[in-house]
Amino acid sequence: MRIGILTYHFSDNYGALWQAHALREWFRARGHVAEFIPYHPHHVEEGGPLDRPWNPALWRKNATILYMKLSQLQRRLLGDRAMRAGFEAFRRDHLGISGAPLRDVSALKAAVAGCDMLVCGSDQIWNPSIQRGLDPVYFLDIPGAERARKIAYAPSFGRNEIEEARYPDLLRLVRGLHGVSVREESGRAILDRAGFDTEAVEVVPDPTLLLGNFDPMLRDNLAPEDVVFCYALRTDAGVREAAKATGRALGMPVVSARNNRQRWRDIGTGIAPTPVDWLRQLARARAVVSNSFHGVALSIVLNRPFLAVALPGKKAGLNARVLDLLDMAGLQDRLVTTDTLTEAPERLAASIGWMAVNERLASARQAAEAYLEKQLQTTHEYNHE
Repeated sequence: MRIGILTYHFSDNYGALWQAHALREWFRARGHVAEFIPYHPHHVEEGGPLDRPWNPALWRKNATILYMKLSQLQRRLLGDRAMRAGFEAFRRDHLGISGAPLRDVSALKAAVAGCDMLVCGSDQIWNPSIQRGLDPVYFLDIPGAERARKIAYAPSFGRNEIEEARYPDLLRLVRGLHGVSVREESGRAILDRAGFDTEAVEVVPDPTLLLGNFDPMLRDNLAPEDVVFCYALRTDAGVREAAKATGRALGMPVVSARNNRQRWRDIGTGIAPTPVDWLRQLARARAVVSNSFHGVALSIVLNRPFLAVALPGKKAGLNARVLDLLDMAGLQDRLVTTDTLTEAPERLAASIGWMAVNERLASARQAAEAYLEKQLQTTHEYNHE
């Protein structure tokens, strides 16, 4: 079958690209033609157009848009060109993406034509933006897609609550899907509060855990390296202190992968790896310290000793994703907060029962595969009626 995937495949973000790769590879391994629908709206990362800037009531919205525009311009002019080229090469060589991005809904009709199934994939695609709110495209509400079966696989709201005023739109959009799953229990709770019948809503693991096998990417250069690998997103608060304490306890240097939105000085020795080298660095490190969901998820998949550092202050609402992941894996004790940073070396030193963790992952993967296989079978039967 031909399967079209809509997710954040365009972001210069390691986790975003690896989850996209994993979902596509899962379908391809089962003989399906799975391709990304190259939707990249202006409001994601670039802010989009200003909304009636003369209206004082919209100042916060327009301030956000202006900030995003300036940040994007800064990245283009002053950002690491080699890093950007590495992300572009990964999209071309490992995600199969080429050609110009589709910027608006009207351009999607031809792209979805002929798809037997459409999948709105993982990452924070259901996190409403201040500029546009919920984007209907990421709920597969697309002109011309009426004949395709539409399912959600592990989308995330990115937080444990959204504004109640968005519930009516959310309810309408989710009801247009033929199969619904979410990545976090908190996501199912949001759907429940919006009035959606969540009895049939599955909570499934991120695609990186669904695929579970990255050996084709890790065949070379996997000799262990005596370093602490650090990956920070959004802030260096907490994760800097945890990484340094871990390095001191192990007597090893800290190496940190930069991200294209970094506003802080490097933690230890900064590097700008390609996505493949980023994964290899994580797989080789003696320990991983990260406040990133996918930094933690891939540490678990690859059975690396790790610490998950909670985001502090106003960003704490974003911790729901990592908390759900750690609960699923039975690794709640690997989390450190600003209040427990002094315990970081001790928590890292505690051994992890990887056999039990992997059994939990296998169970979650089995349930997720049953959900997807059911959707594929139903689509196949529909197409052959």
